Amino acid sequence: MFSKLTRSQNVAVLCRGVHASLTSATSVATKKTIQGPPSSDYIFEREAKYGAHNYHPLPVALEKGKGVYVWDVEGRKYFDFLSAYSAVNQGHCHPKIVNALKAQSEKLTLTSRAFYNDVLGEYEEFVTKMFNYNKVLPMNTGVEAGETACKLARKWAYSVKGIPKYKAKIIFAAGNFWGRTMSAISSSTDPSSYDGFGPFMPGFEVIPYNDLPALEVFDFFF
Repeated sequence: MFSKLTRSQNVAVLCRGVHASLTSATSVATKKTIQGPPSSDYIFEREAKYGAHNYHPLPVALEKGKGVYVWDVEGRKYFDFLSAYSAVNQGHCHPKIVNALKAQSEKLTLTSRAFYNDVLGEYEEFVTKMFNYNKVLPMNTGVEAGETACKLARKWAYSVKGIPKYKAKIIFAAGNFWGRTMSAISSSTDPSSYDGFGPFMPGFEVIPYNDLPALEVFDFFF
C-alpha cells in the first residue's frame, strides 16, 4: 500500500503486503516535467502488452534509487519500505557494494558450480562463522531457498527420523507466501497463486497459522 507523508517532507511511502492489490497510487511529491523518458503509463502499457502476466506490480515505474529512497520516472520520491522483499535491505546503490560489483565484473563475470573460484569459499566461511552454521548452500532467490529447505526436510525425514520412503510430509501454515514455483504454490492457500496449475506436489499439508493442536496431530501420526 501507499501511505502519504506530510507535504513538507515531499516524499511518499512505498510498501505492500504479500498478496496486496492496488489499482491507484498517489504521491505528495510534486510531479516534475521530464522531456524524453517514457511516462509511467507508457511503461505500464508496454509491460502489459509484451510481458507474461504472473504478478500484479504496484502502479509505480521506478527509475533510480539511493539508500532508502526510490524515484519514479516522473521524479516522485518514495521511501522504499518494500526493499525488494528485504533483498535490498542494505539500501539502494550502496557505494561499497557498487564498487565491489564493478571490481568483480571487470575481473570475472560468472562461474558455474562446474568450477571452483576464488571468492565462494571466502563467502561460505564468512557466513558460517558469523551465524555459527556448519555449512551454507547459497541460492539465487528466496523461492530456491524454500525449495532447498523442502528437499532438506525430506532428506532428514528419511535418513535421520526413519520415515518410510516417499511417506514424508511437510507442514505449512495457511496464508504463507514464498514464491511461484510448483512447490510454493502447492503449499499456498491463495487461489490467485495456485488456481489452474494442479496437480500439486504430494506430501504437503497445510494447517492454520499458530494452531499448535493441529500441528500435534501430525506429530502423533508421524
